[in-house]
Amino acid sequence: MTRKKTKKFRGSMTHGRGKKAGRGAGLRGGRGNAGLSKHRIMHLNKYMPNHSFGKHGFKRPQGTRVENTIINVGKLKEQFPKKTTINLTEEGYDKLLGGGSVSKGYKITVKKASQKAMEKIKGNGGEVTIPE
Repeated sequence: MTRKKTKKFRGSMTHGRGKKAGRGAGLRGGRGNAGLSKHRIMHLNKYMPNHSFGKHGFKRPQGTRVENTIINVGKLKEQFPKKTTINLTEEGYDKLLGGGSVSKGYKITVKKASQKAMEKIKGNGGEVTIPE
């Protein structure tokens, strides 16, 4: 009959595991990324070359963000097929941009408009009114 391991280690404080290995997280060296700048520095250099410590970046306060609802000049014909006088502010648009082509002279009222959009509208005999 062979003797059990517990019997073999009776009288030994560590049961063959070294000083702290048998207790909790003893020989682990910390949990997770603990020690990356100390005893795990080589692991960091080899396996996490782009790892950075601390906080990075900046998040703008939500109150300062402004998102304009935009429409391009080319979409006017598609969006408002029978109208020539359009109040884009009432339609829910904040800004008129100059993408696309214009086929007729529109009379448009809008909060903001790009220079290119204004040139295209005026080139076809229309006008853009920006209220103050």
